[in-house]
Amino acid sequence: MVYILSVGKAIPKYEMSQETTVEFASEIFQDSFKDFDRLLPVFKNGEIEKRQFSQPVEWYKKEHSFEEKNALYIEEAVKYGVIAIKDCLTNHLLLQSDIEYEDVDAIIFVSTTGLSTPSIDAKLMNCLPFKETTKRLPIWGLGCAGGASGLSRAYEYCIAYPNSIVLVVSVELCSLTFQLDDRSKSNVIGTSLFADGVACTCIVGSHFEWKRRSRLKAIPKIIGTRSILMRNSEDVMGWDIKNNGLYVIFSRNIPSIIKQWLRPHVIKFLNEHKLELEQIAHFIAHPGGKKVLDAYLEGLGFSNEHIHISKEVLTSHGNMSSVTVMYVLALYLERQLGKDRDLGLIAALGPGFSAELLLVQWEGR
Repeated sequence: MVYILSVGKAIPKYEMSQETTVEFASEIFQDSFKDFDRLLPVFKNGEIEKRQFSQPVEWYKKEHSFEEKNALYIEEAVKYGVIAIKDCLTNHLLLQSDIEYEDVDAIIFVSTTGLSTPSIDAKLMNCLPFKETTKRLPIWGLGCAGGASGLSRAYEYCIAYPNSIVLVVSVELCSLTFQLDDRSKSNVIGTSLFADGVACTCIVGSHFEWKRRSRLKAIPKIIGTRSILMRNSEDVMGWDIKNNGLYVIFSRNIPSIIKQWLRPHVIKFLNEHKLELEQIAHFIAHPGGKKVLDAYLEGLGFSNEHIHISKEVLTSHGNMSSVTVMYVLALYLERQLGKDRDLGLIAALGPGFSAELLLVQWEGR
C-alpha cells in the first residue's frame, strides 16, 4: 500500500481581493475591447474572493522581459519551495514527529510556469539537508493536471520501493507569466482565475509505520491511478511560447468537454476496481474555476457536498494550476474529513487535453 502522510503549503505574501483584480483588469484591458464591460462578469461570477501573488499589483502594470520574469520565477520558486517542504515535514497538525530530510528517498518537482536547468529540485536540495543520493524527477508541462500526476508517479515509485518516502513539490507562479501586451479574451479569463501557490505532499510506501508517525485517525491510501489523453486536443489548453514568454491558451469549451468526455473514463477506471460512482464519498478535485466545478457536478452526477472543499479553495486562493489539488487535499487531511474505509477520487485536468485520476481509500488505526 501507498499512503498520503502529510501536506505542506507556502502562501505567497501579496493577497489581492477580486474587487482589486477587477480594477486592475479594467485599467489594463478597457481600451482593448469595445465591450469590455460585458467581460467583467467572469471576474464577479467566478466565486473567487481573493488570491495570492508573489509580487505586488504595481509590478504587473509594467513590461518585463522573459529573462526578468523567469529569473524571478527561479528565485521565488526556491524561496517558497523551501517553506512548503519544511511545512510538510514538520506539520504538527498531521504528524506526531517530524520527518527527517535524510530519510527522503525521492523528490518529484512539478511546475509549468517557469524554466530552470538545473531544475528547481536541485536548488532545493542545495538549500535543505537532503542526502546527496536523493533521486530527482522534475515534471514540466502538465499544467493544472501536474499535481495529481506527481502524486501518481510517487505512488508508482513507492510500489516499486515500498520502504520509500517521496516528496511531491509543486510550484506554480502563474502571475509571473502575465503578458501585458496580450489583449486576447484568453488572457482576460486567465487574469480572472489564476494565482500563485506552492505545496508539498509526502507519500510513503507500505513498509512505513504511518500509525506511529501520523496524528490522524485515518489517512488515505492510494489504490490505483489513471492517466487519460484526449487525442488531437492540443489547442484546448496550454502555452503559446513567444519571444516575450508564455501566452495562455484557454478554450471556452473546457466545461462542455468535461461534461461529455470525463464521465465514461471515470466509470471505466472505477469499474476496473469493482466500484461504482455512487460509492465515492470524497471528490478531491482540482477546481479549475466555477464552470469547471459545475461541469464536474453535471458530468459525474456528484452533489455540492462532493465539491465544497474544492470550492472553498477556489474562493480563497483561485486557480493555482498544479498546486490547487494539493491545497484541497491538505484541507481533507487537516479537518480529518475521511473516515476508515471511505472511498475518494483525486482528479485534475490539464493540457493535452488530459486527466489524471487517483483512487484512494481511507485506512484507520
